[in-house]
Amino acid sequence: MAELDAFAGHPRSDTVAGRVTDGGGLRDGVFTIATPGGARVEVEFGPGTGAELLRNLGEPYTDVTPHAADLIVPGRYLFAHGIRYPGAGFEAKRLLLVGRGPGEYRFEEPGWWLDQLGGLARFYRHAQFGDGPVDFADYRTVLRLDGRKTGGHVQETDTISRLVYGMATAFLLTGEEEYLDVAEKGTGYLRDHMRFVDVDEDITYWYHGIEVDRDKERKLYTSEFSDDFDAIPLYEQIYALAGPVQLYRLTADRRIRRDIDATLRLIDTFFADRSRGGYFAHIDPILLSPHHPSLGSKRARKNWNSVGDHAPAYLVNLYLATGGARYARMLEDTADTIVERFPDPAGSPFVRERFHEDWTPDTGQAWQRDRAVVGHNLKIAWNLLRIHRLAPKPEYARLAVRIGETMPAVGSDRLRGGWYDVVERVARDGEPFHRFAWHDRKAWWQQEQAVLAYLVLHAETGREEFREEARAAAAFYNAFFLDHDEGAVYFNVLADGMPYLLGDERLKGSHAMSFYHTAELCYLAAVYGNLLIERRPMTFWFAPDPAGLPDGLLRVAPDLMPPGAVRIDGVEVDGSAYDAYDAGALTVRLPRSAGRLRVRVRLAPAAGDGAGR
Repeated sequence: MAELDAFAGHPRSDTVAGRVTDGGGLRDGVFTIATPGGARVEVEFGPGTGAELLRNLGEPYTDVTPHAADLIVPGRYLFAHGIRYPGAGFEAKRLLLVGRGPGEYRFEEPGWWLDQLGGLARFYRHAQFGDGPVDFADYRTVLRLDGRKTGGHVQETDTISRLVYGMATAFLLTGEEEYLDVAEKGTGYLRDHMRFVDVDEDITYWYHGIEVDRDKERKLYTSEFSDDFDAIPLYEQIYALAGPVQLYRLTADRRIRRDIDATLRLIDTFFADRSRGGYFAHIDPILLSPHHPSLGSKRARKNWNSVGDHAPAYLVNLYLATGGARYARMLEDTADTIVERFPDPAGSPFVRERFHEDWTPDTGQAWQRDRAVVGHNLKIAWNLLRIHRLAPKPEYARLAVRIGETMPAVGSDRLRGGWYDVVERVARDGEPFHRFAWHDRKAWWQQEQAVLAYLVLHAETGREEFREEARAAAAFYNAFFLDHDEGAVYFNVLADGMPYLLGDERLKGSHAMSFYHTAELCYLAAVYGNLLIERRPMTFWFAPDPAGLPDGLLRVAPDLMPPGAVRIDGVEVDGSAYDAYDAGALTVRLPRSAGRLRVRVRLAPAAGDGAGR
């Protein structure tokens, strides 16, 4: 206790997030914030305090310091960064206002997420290919903080696929041809360099990547990543599909569809557990068996990535593109497995994430042990409600809502805002918190899961507390993760929101980071926020080859949406108005064409529908 008291006696820099409860005393230098956790913090505002408005990528700094006394009013959400003095209060040095007025949030503006997606796309396009032609021979997995490339390199399949996803998504929302060009050339490069077609088994397998040395390629058959070394992990096959599937939604390219189905045959044949359900996390590279002794501690194991990551990475998008009953059944089976196997009957608020073949918990894995990845819990809530819209089952909604209700108290920072990384699943006796596995830093992708989970929870239930959680998560992400100096977003920030720039976490491209989670966040936050919550129309762009659509129907649903919530409000084909569409079914019957078409679709909320209905 003496040691703890010693820490408590020293000033430290910190951040406080929350809503202003009173502003009457501001001219006297003090106002009060109600934090997300419900605490009241008095904040001192003095001559040395600066104030600014939240800004998006590519926007200039907006100094509002001269007007702060008039802007700090009840109801305004803001961040105060400053010094916490023991026994003497919190002295703000910087105030960040998330909106122009009380109750306003800049990230709820109609074009906020679209503009951010465009800024991200420009950063990664320039970082990888400069201003010249797109040549994926120049692609680098590792990008430094400012986007500069490293020397010798391995081109990882999954990170190229994630870049393809981001570029395809950028085209979907902007119609900018250069992003479609990057996505198509990236997919072609994956097919030419990272794909292995086994004619005898009628399957497609994706290499971990290729090592390039003086224009010579060496295929990397097994994973080089420490957790999966010398094995074939299912999640690498899953994420190899993420980019091509998103591109397939736009183009209906039959070559991509053949690769998708051949990869699913690989998954069904060698990774699926036919007797106990779910999917094994690894197979050995010779016999393609999940039981081979060479796998060691990876033998006959299952985890969140192998069971649940199918849905967000590719399967939802594959169903949206095709309406295929097979993919719908796979989504339903995924949700059924999660609901049955992942909740902890012992009472931990966190799900279990790693299992043996018979579904007994695996608490011996190298780094996870009996720890919870906060973002995986949020990801489960988000995806269960998406699948619930396709296959309505009360147990999907119950688990999603339960996660949404319990996670803030155990996985988020109720003083500063933002969501933590990895914590112990079970709290120590007498402790009202779950200890951190290594640190209290906050990763960019876990903020994404919080934003999307709580937007969907609000849209599904209409509960305002879920909307407030979505707003708090989006506020923290946009306040602290956007890199206004170099571009794109930071990998990790400290608990108080300051960037953490050491080791791999200072990179903008790595084994763990490419243009996927950021693009997914921008796309779906725009879709949920505009179409479902704020009830504003949106425009989407496609470049389909009608020959790739057996029934001639282009499916344009932006996500798994509540039935009847969205309708087609107008279509253009190659720049001309077009009326062969089913507004309620969200399908466009394409005209015959010798080549690809450019299709612009305007979607609007259906009359009489709204969030929570």
